[in-house]
Amino acid sequence: MKIVKNLVSLFVFILAVVCLGGCSHLDKTDVKTVISTELNLLKNLDPDTAQKYVSYKELFPDATKETTLSREIKEVFSLFFQNFDYQILDIDVDENNKEAVAKVKLTTIDAETLASDYAKASLKAAVLKAAGSVSDDTEQTTDSLEDRYVILDDLLKQNQYETVEKECTLTLTNKGTSKPEWEIVRTHSLENDLVGGLMTYLSDSDLIPPEETLSIYLNTLKTMDSTQMGNYLGLESLLNTSDSAKNSIASALVEQVHKCLDYQITSCDIQSYNAIVTAEVTTFDSASILSDYQNSRDAYLSSVDAVIDGSSKRYEHSLELLLDSINNNTSTVTSSVTFHLFNDGVSWKLLENSEALGNAIFGTLSTTPVPADPDSAIEDDDAEQLTIASDTAATDSEETDIENPDDDIDASDNADEDNIDEESDESYYE
Repeated sequence: MKIVKNLVSLFVFILAVVCLGGCSHLDKTDVKTVISTELNLLKNLDPDTAQKYVSYKELFPDATKETTLSREIKEVFSLFFQNFDYQILDIDVDENNKEAVAKVKLTTIDAETLASDYAKASLKAAVLKAAGSVSDDTEQTTDSLEDRYVILDDLLKQNQYETVEKECTLTLTNKGTSKPEWEIVRTHSLENDLVGGLMTYLSDSDLIPPEETLSIYLNTLKTMDSTQMGNYLGLESLLNTSDSAKNSIASALVEQVHKCLDYQITSCDIQSYNAIVTAEVTTFDSASILSDYQNSRDAYLSSVDAVIDGSSKRYEHSLELLLDSINNNTSTVTSSVTFHLFNDGVSWKLLENSEALGNAIFGTLSTTPVPADPDSAIEDDDAEQLTIASDTAATDSEETDIENPDDDIDASDNADEDNIDEESDESYYE
């Protein structure tokens, strides 16, 4: 009997172990099925599942202007998850607490590179936006969710990003009572893992270092037209005008910037939230342009043509001479320029006053050397030259009129003799 009792106890123990092991195995299978079902939907580019785990608002939580979930935004998530994959490594089930933890290896897009490209594109868009209005010369990251997703959409369509692998942990909870109903717990950490850490990278204020930030500013300047450059650099009077002649000059100056502007960053000193970046900046030689223009103008004002032309034509010709000097310029000048940047907790931004930056690029041509008023187009030194030219012209005219001075003297003498004779005759008759 004792032996039988021992055998019964052993049987009960083995049965319990088998049952518990079987239940545990079944629970793991259920958990694995739930994980696979959900993540397969992401692989199949299901937009509803993407929004279930990654809210489109969570990528840009600082955006002030919200938008509805448009077709374009859905397309961005489809592009983002097109190379998504996963591998379940391990599952641990806690029956008592109705919880399960799974270790999963995720294959996602290279989110760090994407975030870096986004930050650069966003800053360029902000600089160009500031250049679109005279009243707004500061760079503010766009506050529209739609605009931000448009940038992401362009990047995902234009670039081919590599994939990266990363292990993450998924937590599941059993919501069922009579039978298991496992559900993945959605957390900010899980959202971030599913997008390859994109949320973390986008919130990194040091993602684009000061040197690279400065490069974006200068490279964007090289793409601006005359109106944008005039607005952004505070040179509206020089570059923004409705006068056709001045428009030609503005276009020529901008073309000089496009051809000549170059730079090489030589040092960067970061102190907490401030950075000092030094660069060797090459631009067109404005002093050489003005010197050539001055010489041409002086030669013109010393001519008789300047007297004949009158003030209006002199003004128009001065603009033509300046335009020729700009178009013919091939000289450049390189100087060391110090730039100050500040990290506002979002990103690095250039502290340089835009007008000061314009002076550094345009040099002595930051303002037009030709007055806008035709009546004031001639300065004091010009007036002096015109006076000399006028006197010279008058002298030439006098020399043309007086062909023989001796004849005039003889004629004068004869007139005097006639007067004497008349007086003598009168005395005689008296």
